[in-house]
Amino acid sequence: MFELLSDFVAKSHPVTLGVLLVLSCYFILINWVFFYRWLSLNQWISVESETLETLLMGSNRLNERSYLSHFVKSGNTITKSLFDLAQYASTKEATKGLTVLSVVASTTPFIGLFGTVISILDTFDHIGQSSGTMSIIATGVSDALVATASGIFVAIFAYTYHQILKRQSFELVGLIRMQSDSLLSKEQ
Repeated sequence: MFELLSDFVAKSHPVTLGVLLVLSCYFILINWVFFYRWLSLNQWISVESETLETLLMGSNRLNERSYLSHFVKSGNTITKSLFDLAQYASTKEATKGLTVLSVVASTTPFIGLFGTVISILDTFDHIGQSSGTMSIIATGVSDALVATASGIFVAIFAYTYHQILKRQSFELVGLIRMQSDSLLSKEQ
């Protein structure tokens, strides 16, 4: 296995290796963003679900850990505009990290393609310098396609993570909206 990897590194174009390094860094980044945001959103959704349940059971008080509790302080008048502001702020907070995942999902296939093109150009250069046998062509094309496959691999994960976090954010904002509607209906 180690010989195969060292052979690949020795035969590949430096740009292709650089592309693979960038894609590896992207893969580490998207996994970190996803798992950090996924865990924090799950915890936040749990608190907001619990708060909504207590409100629907007849309570007039918010859980102290609830997001709306920061907006509804004693003495503050409860208004629709206050809750609209809270929903906007919660949406902004809940969707952090989605931009990174979106950018990575849309750019990594092109980064991989760039590595592929450079590697194929390098292969054609080697064919021109020697008696272009099939083994040179096959080796060059297979090395080139590794960059494309890597770019697509990272993009699949980034896009999937983006969709999962987007759905969690939508669920969270819906819980906060239901809480504010419940509090507004009790005020009337």
